[in-house]
Amino acid sequence: MTKQREKAQTTNFDTNFDYEFGGPVGAFATMCSLPVVIVLLILWADLGYISVDFDELEAVFVSLGGTNLASYNLSVCILLKWVAGCVLLTALLPCTIHSGVQISPTGGGKKFSLKYLLNGHLQFWTTLLTLFLGCSLNFNRKLLADCTQTASTTSSYLSYFTASASSCASPNQTQNYFYAVSFGSPFPLLSLLHGLLLPLSIVTVVFSALVSVLLYVKSFSEGAVLAPGGDSGNLVYDLFIGRELNPRLVKDPETSKSKHSYVFNNLAHFDLKEFFELKPGLIAWVVLNLAMLSAQHSNLGYTSGSMVLLNLNQALYVWDALYNEISILTTMDITTDGFGFMLMFGDLAWVPFTYSIQGYYLVKHDPMLSLPSLALIACLNVLGYKIFRGANTQKDVFRRNPTSEACKDWNYIDTKRGTKLLTSGWWGVARKVNYTGDWLMGLSWCLTCGFGSVVPYFYAIYFAILLVHRSIRDDHFCAVKYGDDWGRYKEKVPYRFVP
Repeated sequence: MTKQREKAQTTNFDTNFDYEFGGPVGAFATMCSLPVVIVLLILWADLGYISVDFDELEAVFVSLGGTNLASYNLSVCILLKWVAGCVLLTALLPCTIHSGVQISPTGGGKKFSLKYLLNGHLQFWTTLLTLFLGCSLNFNRKLLADCTQTASTTSSYLSYFTASASSCASPNQTQNYFYAVSFGSPFPLLSLLHGLLLPLSIVTVVFSALVSVLLYVKSFSEGAVLAPGGDSGNLVYDLFIGRELNPRLVKDPETSKSKHSYVFNNLAHFDLKEFFELKPGLIAWVVLNLAMLSAQHSNLGYTSGSMVLLNLNQALYVWDALYNEISILTTMDITTDGFGFMLMFGDLAWVPFTYSIQGYYLVKHDPMLSLPSLALIACLNVLGYKIFRGANTQKDVFRRNPTSEACKDWNYIDTKRGTKLLTSGWWGVARKVNYTGDWLMGLSWCLTCGFGSVVPYFYAIYFAILLVHRSIRDDHFCAVKYGDDWGRYKEKVPYRFVP
């Protein structure tokens, strides 16, 4: 496989390249505009409404630490330690190694499959348990600093993260910390993240952009397997879409044998795209939600039913993704898309800072929903989850072994490629029925904020657009992949989202 992977070549700019996202111009506009959207959402969620008054937005920007150098220094400290902590846990925690789908080397050759290190579920619980234990201890600042100096184990490493947040805090932040403790806030240290959300988001955007540049440069290294749609020859577009398919810390994972250390063997299967897709950003989303819960208790003197339900629903979503981590190995993100700004920024910056915007809104703007209203919202989330998980599980079982006992009564279409297209169960209802369930869950999260503002509904609006666009991309790729068989499949299952 080593010789096959070394066939990677660069290509010249191709004017007939099949561009997506509006080509180089659209890619550049997206890279410039989406970071601005994150900042605006944070400002608007703090205000509780959409404002285009520059003076008002500037005042909120300043009040949230947007011009405070100390806040940015602390944010850099937190981000780097968070990512490093996730890498450490990935390398140290017990894991399973699974093979992905077969891919073709750049320039032709025999197909091969890469192996992936999976321990996201254990990392999810280890992180939350460590943060909970660290935040539950009533240490003063001096004791926290002492813990920082003596951190030596994986568990104390994450305690070091929370301790550093306290020890590096500005005087005002420190005062807010003790204010949170005095009011019985459940996660006082995490309340600091609420006050740092704006500078932390900006630092994360910059970090994501820098990593994207490094990934682009790395894609020219010998042996890099290039993504089918990421080698246009246009720097801006390839930087955005991702040029290399599966960038890794170790060039040839299969050369790692038992003679090496446990950590080395783990890092040999460490896939950067899979790592960022599921671990730092998704788990950070849950941590930020907990920070909002704590901040709301400090701000209002209580924790609302909306905030509790939002935390539970979104934590379920993240837990599900990490519990079913193996399922991601057959998704387009892993099998087809390159790893560039689009995924790097989306995974580490966009997901945690826009998906947690409902929690940020609720810190100051509790809609005071009744228990029956919250119960109905919970039921909508359960319905969406049942559709989402049921469809994805059925698809994953069928993809892995369509001739298994579990699939014996399922209908499908045989294709000329030798593969099968499922037309039974959830996949006989609609071609993208899993997207329908996904969106219903997202809508339920927005509904926890009531109807006082459109700001918390950004997610439902954006996600609908994203899922429609993604379904169009999927349809295009499948039409190329399956040819006439895809047309037969669409005749059999004519509906895209709902029948």
